[in-house]
Amino acid sequence: MSVSVLSKTRARPWPLATAAAVCLLSFAAFWVAQRLAHVNMLDVMVYRAEGETVRAGGDLYAMRATSANLGMTYPPFAALLFVPLTLVSVPLMRTLSTAGNLLLVVALVQLSLQLVRPSLSRTDLWRTTLWVAAVVVWCEPVWTTLRYGQINLLIAVAVLWDLTRRRDSRWAGLGIGLATAVKLTPGLFVVLLLVAGLLLWRRDRVWNTWLRTAVTATVVFLGTTLAVALALPADSKRFWTETLFETGRVGFAEETANQSIRGVLARLMHTDDPGMWWAVTAAVLGGVAMVLAVRAALGGDKAVAVVVCAFTALMISPISWSHHWVWCVPLLILLADRAARAWPVTGAVGLAFASFALWWVPHDPGRPELDQNAGQMVLSAIYPLTATALLVGYALTLRRQAQARTQAVAKE
Repeated sequence: MSVSVLSKTRARPWPLATAAAVCLLSFAAFWVAQRLAHVNMLDVMVYRAEGETVRAGGDLYAMRATSANLGMTYPPFAALLFVPLTLVSVPLMRTLSTAGNLLLVVALVQLSLQLVRPSLSRTDLWRTTLWVAAVVVWCEPVWTTLRYGQINLLIAVAVLWDLTRRRDSRWAGLGIGLATAVKLTPGLFVVLLLVAGLLLWRRDRVWNTWLRTAVTATVVFLGTTLAVALALPADSKRFWTETLFETGRVGFAEETANQSIRGVLARLMHTDDPGMWWAVTAAVLGGVAMVLAVRAALGGDKAVAVVVCAFTALMISPISWSHHWVWCVPLLILLADRAARAWPVTGAVGLAFASFALWWVPHDPGRPELDQNAGQMVLSAIYPLTATALLVGYALTLRRQAQARTQAVAKE
C-alpha cells in the first residue's frame, strides 16, 4: 500500500450523498441495536439526579442514584450543566442523549480529520467524515459511551475544537478550560500546551499559539471553578478537599472496565489497591509519554502530540473506564493517514477497539477480576497494552530516524 487510506478516499471519491446515506443507515442500525440490547443509559440517569439535586439545594456528594447506588464523582460545575436534563421527561432525555452523542461522533471524526489532515477540501472533509463515522460508531468505546449516556464524546470534541482553531483564534483554550472544569483529566492538555509553549518561547522569544491557548484554558478553568464555588460553596469545598482524593468512590480498581495502568496492576497483583506500584509506573510511563508528546509538538506534529497526550491521560488516571477511550477515533484516523506501509498496524489497533475483547473475561458481580489467569489479564488490559505498544513503536521510530540522520551527516 503506497498511499494512505485518506488519500485513497480523496483519489476515488464516492458521491457525498452516498456517504451521507451510508452514515445515516449505520446510525439507524446502531440505534436499533442499542434498543434491542436494552441499554440502561445508567450514567445519564445519574447526571439527571445530579441536576435535580442542584435544583433542590441538596448535598451533591451525598447523593445516590439508580439501582447501582452511584454517586457524583465530577467537580460541581458538571452538575450545573446537567440541570437542563431535569426539564424534559426521562424517555425524551434518553432520546436526546443518544441523538446528541451520534452527532458528536460526526463532530469528533471531522475535528480529528482536521487535526490530522488540515489540507482536506470541505467536500473531501465531509465525505470522509461520514464514511469514517459510519464505521467508528461501532467500536467498543463509542458503543459503551452511548450505552451509558456518557459525556466522553463531548469532552473530546471540546478539546479538539480548541486544538483545530486558526492560529490567531481568540477562543482557543475555551473548550479545554471548560472540559477540565467538568472532568479533570483534560487538564493534561494544559500541561502539554504550557510546556511546549514555554520551550518555543525560550527558543524564539515570541508569544506563540501553544502558550496563548494554555493561558486561556487555565483562566477559563480557574474562572469557572471560582464562579461555581460562589454558587455552590459547600459542594465545592467538599469536592476539592475530600471527594477529589477518594479514588475508591468511582469504583473498584480491578474492574475489567478500568483500562488504566492502575486497573492493569490491580488485576495483575490480585488486589484492589496496587499502591506505590501504580504511582511509580504511572509516573515513569506518563513522564516518558509526555516527553514524546512535547517533542512532537515542538517538531510541528500537532496530531501526534495531541493523541499521545490523550492516551497518556487515560493510562495514568486512577480510573479510565473503557468508554473514556473514545480517543481511539483520532488515533485510528492518524494511523490510517500515517501508516500507509504498515496497514496491519492500523488493522490490529482497529480490531483491538472493535473486538469488545475486554468483556470476554468474567466480570459479573463478585469481583472475579481478582482471580484472573494470564490470558484473561491480557484481554482485560487490551487498551493500555495497545497504547503502550504504539508509544514504544513511535519512540523506536524516532530513534531510527535520528540514527539515519546521524549516518547521513557522517557520510557527508
